[in-house]
Parts: sequence; structure tokens; C-alpha cells
Amino acid sequence: MAKTFDVVVIGAGPGGYIAAIRAAQLGLQTACIDDWVTPEGKPAPGGTCTNVGCIPSKALLQSSENYEHAGHGFADHGIQVKGLALDVAKMLARKDKVVRQNNEGILYLFKKNKVTFFHGRGSFAGGGKKGWDIKVSGKSEESISARHVIVATGSSPRALPDVAFDNQLILDNAGALAIPEVPKKLGVIGAGVIGLEMGSVWRRLGSEVTVLEALPTFLGAADEQVAKEAFKVFTKQGLAIHTGVKVGKVAARKDVTVEYTDSAGKAQVLTVDKLIVSIGRVPNTSGLNAAGVGLKLDERGFVAVDDDCRTNLPCVWAVGDVVRGPMLAHKAEEEGVAVAQRIAGQHGHVDFNTVPWVIYTSPEIAWVGKTEQQLTAEGANFRSGTFPFMANGRARALGDTTGFVKIIADARTDRILGAHIIGPMASELIAEAVVAMEFGAAAEDIALICHAHPSLSEAMKEAALAVDNRTLNL
Repeated sequence: MAKTFDVVVIGAGPGGYIAAIRAAQLGLQTACIDDWVTPEGKPAPGGTCTNVGCIPSKALLQSSENYEHAGHGFADHGIQVKGLALDVAKMLARKDKVVRQNNEGILYLFKKNKVTFFHGRGSFAGGGKKGWDIKVSGKSEESISARHVIVATGSSPRALPDVAFDNQLILDNAGALAIPEVPKKLGVIGAGVIGLEMGSVWRRLGSEVTVLEALPTFLGAADEQVAKEAFKVFTKQGLAIHTGVKVGKVAARKDVTVEYTDSAGKAQVLTVDKLIVSIGRVPNTSGLNAAGVGLKLDERGFVAVDDDCRTNLPCVWAVGDVVRGPMLAHKAEEEGVAVAQRIAGQHGHVDFNTVPWVIYTSPEIAWVGKTEQQLTAEGANFRSGTFPFMANGRARALGDTTGFVKIIADARTDRILGAHIIGPMASELIAEAVVAMEFGAAAEDIALICHAHPSLSEAMKEAALAVDNRTLNL
């Protein structure tokens, strides 16, 4: 007889494993199915984020930043480094260890919270109003049933037309994290988060990096003032960034040649040792048997859901990259918690307006809320204030004064509409703005809060003061 659960979660990425844990905490008998596997054949829960995304990329970003500091930055602090050498294999091994620790941590959390884990691929086998039959395909096939199902199957990298990933020459995010030696020349197609982060890693380690972006503007999703600063800084660091290009034929033999037309309409050829393709991601819905049970997908292949993550099927939910909205791990987590609480009869809450975005380059880039160009297009009446890290005492002590903080507020009510940061520890500083916006705070509220001195967070206070043209340290 099939094992029966209150909730079965298909997928153990950030949305899935968090949903399973929260459901179990709420007293629901919960199972989670996931088919990620380690090179040794063991379960590797955590999805793209843990295995080939957020976690390993941050490990390599930190390693490469340390290497660059040792080679170029330590001298300013009176620290002399002689015989600096790079061990890529050890760097990758450290990255793999960090990933493995996270995999094991999730398995421990399942055990701690009494979540039953199935290692395999989950798919719908039938059912309806009274419950759903789920097939688990792994080393052996197993059937389970559930009153509620949460689909959290994530996404996969989008390939160029007729150019498949081989992760030897044509790399997706997984391949970009496992290059065994520093390529002399590296190409990146796509100047989004993945492209810029991976390009930054290998540029710091010694690659000559060229980034090709189809859109006419750089970082079009970010505030224009931040994007312009980022373009200037990244170009100065050595990234060759070309926007408004049209990629043509890509050929991979011993190296990779990319034929493209530049923004002026001139034909160009780029020859590189490796090519990272980061042009977006597509939802993982194949293998779910969605058509077999009538689960509705939208025109782009995402699972169609309402504002509460309900699908068209009774008691079937979907969260994370496989549904609409930003493909961000923390967005998936929030949806997972909200859905578990809704199943338990509580009121889950997710506010897309206060989901922060972060690019973990150096300098880091982070923002929440609306950009100045979005507000201008809406005809909104707003004020903004900026404060440079050049005028921040802690940033000077760190030796990293690149960038600024920008806060945008409603001109009438002073309510914060957006916050945008480029500079040191932007990923951490943005949390203050997220909290403020969740509580409906005004720029004046941040301006009146006592911030520790010296700290980078003082730049948040000064930017808030700048909204009212009364900065104290500039």
C-alpha cells in the first residue's frame, strides 16, 4: 500500500525544502522528493542554488576576491606577499566542500523536522479531489499519495539556438563553476547576474574576459545611475562589455568562435578558450506528467498559479523558479513558507515589492523597490538622495570606497519607494531598506535612527538625509 502524506513536495531546492520543513513544523505529515545527486551517487538536496548556483558561486567569488586582494590590495595595507600562486584544483575542492556541507545540512534538517525524504524524480501518477498519487522514480520505483502537492522543480539554463551545452567549451552555470584551469580568453554571452559573477571570478584569476549583451543598455533592470557606475567600474577592472550585440554563428572545436554584429552594425568575430552562456533560465516542468493530470502551464512553460501560488488543480501548489516572478532563491523560500502556512489554514505573505536583488560582484550591487526610471515612467512625484562611500569612514578604512547608496522616497509622504546600492557589502546593507519598506517607513525614519560609527550602514542614514538635502558628512 502506498505511503500517504498530508503534503508532498516535488523538488528540494530553496523553495521546496523550506516548504517541506515549514509544513512539518506546522504538524503536517510531509515528504520531499528530489533527484539531485553528488558525483559519488549520494543525494544532493538544495537544487540549483546549493549545487551549481548561489552557494558554489559565492565560494568561488570569495576565493577569487581573496586572490585579487593578495595580489593587488594587500600592499596598500603594508602587507607584502611574495611567491603568490594559484591552485585552481584546491579552490574548486573548497567550493565542492561548501556545497557538500549544505547538502548534508538540508538532509539533517529533514531528519530533525521529521520530513520523509525520497531520492528520485517525482511525477503525478493520477488522483483528483481526494488526493494525488505520486510516482518516485529512482534506483527503485515507489508510489506515494498526498492530500496536497507542492511543485518546486526549479529551472534550467537556457541554451543558444542550435548550440548545446557540453560543459567543456560551451558552459552553463555548472560548467562555469568547474573550469579546471584558468582560461586565457573567456567569453560570456549575457550580462545578467550569472554572467557578471562568473566573468568576475575568472577575470580576477587571470582570464581576459569579454561579455556580449544583446540588450542595448547595461543592467537594464537596475537603477540607471547604479548601472552607469557599475559599467564604469567593471570596465576599469578589465571586463570588456559590449551591449546591443546580435550573436550569430557559434562554432566549438579546439576553441570557440562567436560571430556577432556589434551595436554599430559591424560584423565581429570573438575567439575564446571557453564560452559561458547565461541568457536566462527555463522552468523545469518536463517529467511532471502535467498534461496527464491537466496541470496548466502558461505560454512560456511555467506552472500557472494565482497570487497565492494555487494551480488550476485542487490542492496542487507551485513555488519558486517554476512559477511567475523573479527567479531568486529567497523569493522561492518566501513562497514555500507562505504555501505551507496556507495549507495549514494560516495566512501566508509574500510581497514582490520588497524582494531584494543582489549581484555579488565587486563592488556588490543590491536594490529593492522601484528604480528612478520606473517611477518616472509612472509619472510619480518623488525625491531621491545619494551618498558616496568615498565619504564614509569605514569604507575608507576598508580601502573600498567605490559606489554609493541611493534612496528614493515619495515627494508628498516621504515613504521609501526604492533603495539602490553599489559598493562594499551591498548585499547586507540592503536588508535595512527591505525592513523599512515592509513597515512602510519614510526616509526620515532611517535618517533619525542612530547608526553605529564607523560603519558602512551610516551611508544608508546619510542617503536618507540626502533625500531632504541635509547630509552631514558630505
